[in-house]
Amino acid sequence: MNKQELIRKISEDTNLTQKQASAALDSVLDAIMDAVKNHEKVQLVGFGTFEAKQRNARIGRNPKTKEPVEIPASVAPVFKAGKVFKDAVK
Repeated sequence: MNKQELIRKISEDTNLTQKQASAALDSVLDAIMDAVKNHEKVQLVGFGTFEAKQRNARIGRNPKTKEPVEIPASVAPVFKAGKVFKDAVK
């Protein structure tokens, strides 16, 4: 399912126009991205948790030359599915 299909589904389920559904979805996604960008945790009970995780600097290997390469520390967005979501997928 892509974003446009999701907008159509939201529109059908809520009796909103597709334009309104698109605005609502964009607002939710922007709010989640802004919170995670500010290192806040977004927890949607039953669905899952979005957060930013710190990755430490480490030494990796260049797969071609096998030479060690320093990988710098970084911050990455992470999603962890909630119990209800996991159970629904099973």
